[in-house]
Amino acid sequence: MLKLHEKSRDDTAALMADIGRRARAAARPLAIATTAAKNVALAAMAEAIIRREQDILDANAIDISNGRESGLSASSMDRLKLDPARIHAMADGIREIAELSDPVGDVIAAWDRPNGLNIERVRTPLGVVGVIYESRPNVTADAGALCLKAGNPVILRGGSDSLNSSAAIHACLIEGLKAAGLPQDAIQLVPTTDRTAVGEMLKGLGGNLDVIIPRGGRSLVERVQNEARVPVFAHLEGICHLYVDRSADLDMAVKIAVNAKMRRTGVCGAAETLLIDRAVASTHLVPILDALRAAGCEIHADAEVLKLFFDASPATDADWITEYLDAIIAVKLVDGVAGAIEHVETYSSHHTEAIIAEDAQAVECFFSEIDSAILLHNASTQFADGGEFGMGAEIGIATGKMHARGPVGVEQLTSFKYRVRGSGQVRP
Repeated sequence: MLKLHEKSRDDTAALMADIGRRARAAARPLAIATTAAKNVALAAMAEAIIRREQDILDANAIDISNGRESGLSASSMDRLKLDPARIHAMADGIREIAELSDPVGDVIAAWDRPNGLNIERVRTPLGVVGVIYESRPNVTADAGALCLKAGNPVILRGGSDSLNSSAAIHACLIEGLKAAGLPQDAIQLVPTTDRTAVGEMLKGLGGNLDVIIPRGGRSLVERVQNEARVPVFAHLEGICHLYVDRSADLDMAVKIAVNAKMRRTGVCGAAETLLIDRAVASTHLVPILDALRAAGCEIHADAEVLKLFFDASPATDADWITEYLDAIIAVKLVDGVAGAIEHVETYSSHHTEAIIAEDAQAVECFFSEIDSAILLHNASTQFADGGEFGMGAEIGIATGKMHARGPVGVEQLTSFKYRVRGSGQVRP
């Protein structure tokens, strides 16, 4: 189990500097580690997680108890909670990452120049990755495994509310590194709840940190974006929209709407706003909202919707920009796909949007004109997940446009270099 470090601010700064140096020292041996060695480590990690299931559950019980005492929200408690199914899902995710192709050394492109030079663009590890996250202890496993597969040392700074759970999972990851003979400093968990540690990571740990990935609420992500001195893969928030077009199959729309909102309300891919084509308000609106209410969802509706569906609260301007992470959804009528696009582009966080439609032209318009990281047709927004994309897992959903966008998996955790081969050429 991780030994908790709780000392002065200066001591924390020294601790973080040492963590950064050790991560940098692990970077080169990890970058040249064989695929076989990395896969041995990943298999051993998954095995350790299953074998230590009770240890992880016991540690999580402490975090859950502390969370209740500190008044964590229901959505935060849901993200924090582990059970046997979620623990087995973590192990399965690691095994899936082991089965992925190793991106390191992959030749992305190759071409010959008229002067005889052969040029290759080749994937390389990013370097030392810092991941700052809240509540979700499963991120410890996902981030550790993904970074390892991509050849990157990683420094994990989990939230104070999940430190015990994260430490128990981290111990399993270290077992895997030992089994494969890889440097144990390749995956480090920050052993302190002192917020100074986050500040030191944002400064770059003396040049030893190459990129930061924040995964948490708006306040955390905005702090990282505003203060970081190293590149950031930003995941601001998931204000995800579900649009029901006039051509939508009603039964499909009901099924998808309930799943998109209610399967897990605390995930970033949960639908937060439901837009319904005004042309089918008389046929589609009430059945969809009835199903959501029956599933326990609170409805915040605009004035037009309230005239047709009475079991709802009036929506305010704030509803259109709120990531509820709870059993609440905002509902609005719009003028067809054009009205939906206008609303989404005005209020979206550019995370995930979905359209339910049978009209191919409406779908093409939705896909072409909306600038979000993930767009879905006739499918739940809850598929906005690296595991569902076949990536094994993800560190987060990047909503920016530089380098990585959408689920951040092993390929997104690489950069590239050029290899140029000649036969004595000199430049005139």
